[in-house]
Amino acid sequence: MIKRTSVIGWLIFLLLAACAPAAPTIAPTSLPSGVAIYRDSSQPVDARVADLLGRMTLDEKIGQMTQVPISSIGEGDIYRYAIGSILSGGSDSPKDNSLAGWTTLVDGVQKEALSTRLAIPLIYGIDAVHGVGHLVGSTVFPQEIGLGAANDPDLMRQIGRATAEEMLAVGIPWNFAPVVAVPQDVRWGRTYEAYGEDTALVSALGSAYIEGLQSIPAETTAAPGQTLGTLATAKHFLGDGATIFGSSTVPQYLLDQGNMQADEQTVRALFLPPYQAAVKAGAMSVMISFSSWNGTKMHAQHYLITTVLKGELGFQGFTVSDWGGIDQIDPSNYYHSVVTAINAGIDMGMIPDNYTTFIDSIRQGVQAGDILPERIDDAVTRILRVKFLLGLFDHPLSDPIYQGTVRSSAHLELARRAVRESLVLLKNDHQALPIDKQTPLVLVSGVGADDTGMQSGGWTLGWQGEPGNNVVGSTILDGIRALVSDQTRVIYRSGGVFDDLPGKAPVGIAVVAETPYAEGVGDLADLRLPADDVDRINRLRVKVDKLIVIVVSGRPRIITDQYQTADAWVAAWLPGSEADAIAGVLFGDYPFTGKLPYTWPRSNNQLPINKNNDTGLTGCSAPLFPYGYGLGTTGSTPIQWIDCP
Repeated sequence: MIKRTSVIGWLIFLLLAACAPAAPTIAPTSLPSGVAIYRDSSQPVDARVADLLGRMTLDEKIGQMTQVPISSIGEGDIYRYAIGSILSGGSDSPKDNSLAGWTTLVDGVQKEALSTRLAIPLIYGIDAVHGVGHLVGSTVFPQEIGLGAANDPDLMRQIGRATAEEMLAVGIPWNFAPVVAVPQDVRWGRTYEAYGEDTALVSALGSAYIEGLQSIPAETTAAPGQTLGTLATAKHFLGDGATIFGSSTVPQYLLDQGNMQADEQTVRALFLPPYQAAVKAGAMSVMISFSSWNGTKMHAQHYLITTVLKGELGFQGFTVSDWGGIDQIDPSNYYHSVVTAINAGIDMGMIPDNYTTFIDSIRQGVQAGDILPERIDDAVTRILRVKFLLGLFDHPLSDPIYQGTVRSSAHLELARRAVRESLVLLKNDHQALPIDKQTPLVLVSGVGADDTGMQSGGWTLGWQGEPGNNVVGSTILDGIRALVSDQTRVIYRSGGVFDDLPGKAPVGIAVVAETPYAEGVGDLADLRLPADDVDRINRLRVKVDKLIVIVVSGRPRIITDQYQTADAWVAAWLPGSEADAIAGVLFGDYPFTGKLPYTWPRSNNQLPINKNNDTGLTGCSAPLFPYGYGLGTTGSTPIQWIDCP
């Protein structure tokens, strides 16, 4: 990144301040003459933080503790309330969804922040959970579930670095990722956002991703004291993958935002280690979970947030609430909710719409003695420290030097490598795979075979994702067509109706794919394949000699009744924008190496089933595939089929 000298940078800040509107809540008092310590990039970070904190009014401190969605922030309110952070929610993209549109948006709000009395830059956040999925034309990597199947820490570091570069291309330094939950029930709609059900797997991959994301890209000329390229967020603290089915506090949800019922020993053994690993890897932001622990909302858990995370684990960064999560502590008393959350150890509130009430509540809490000034200073110190470590005070605006990294050839090849490593071969009878490229006729069915939105899943161009081909990329069908010989005919029909074709084709490929979803909207009681997908499989079966089924999904689906119908089954998860890479494995250019990151259930009646509770289960009581299962060139023993009632 191009360095800015202190003198030039602060002259710009002063010019912006002269043009800013009057601030009704923050008195525009003059700074002392001479260069302040916090403005001097040669000073140690802790000295700059202490100097700045000592110059701040209570209102300015509260502003730093407030994060507002770009879709909610009022005109002039960043300046008026010295807002410390802006975010783009799941579907908050500029009308001009391009690099230019994003940088104009982000730099615009940053300039308003720089026009405040102390010119404290804000930190902009986004859910770049598998690449910068908000941006049209970004590199969309496989969702975390597929990366868990790949189980490659070096790959995770590289994906983290690549994601950081594309984030910086749009001027955004803060990523609300990774999810380091350890889901124990695959009916949860966020199953695909986690690496798997095994604590050690999640710890290793989550920490590797954080290291890559927070490393300083090669394009950057780091500011003095800068140690973070972008900011990762370990989430959601704690145990949000362990909620009990039917316990959600949101009526239409089943597991999401529910209640974790477990003793402390279990919590420490299964769910805390990924955060220990994240802190050790340098994580400087942790998002608190919507969920509860034994009936108490996590946003109110002083013991877990302050005593364990900040004290025992030595976390030096700042905590942020989830979207409106503070409101859920006491829905009948917002003031009590805010006071409880801040005292529990939440440093920044993600406030969807009532941010002025949030600000007023903290101020009232301090004035009433319900929140100690020391708690405010601790929160603001943590936030400011991260801003200095990111170099925001020295280079607050976007830099076009990163824009060439978006969908660069290196990033696309990295994404394709991730897709190939994530594939899990569940069954391969009659040498159905690999497919001979000289096969004269290949029939392909399923909407998901040619849909970049379905293969990318949620958090892609919108909170819930978007079916269709608005995601720039390549599909499974594209990959098949590119690899077969010039003499091979590939016939694609999404509905799988090939009755007009005479005889049988040597090979058929049926793609069954979930419609995109995110969070509790994706909670699902019945994991059996939809009837339309079953019909496509059955229709294609009678028209081909060998049938291969590819499952594009954010979790294991119940395939037991269809298992014997196909010769081969492949779990492709949610591969992202470069699904053409799947074909390279199907046709034998690359081996199958992925292993199941989740136990694959035999029936709905077994749920929840995972490696922590399936010990000793045999026969029809056992899962269809155990955790860690996957066939490949190095091999593992195929399951022995059992006919169960």
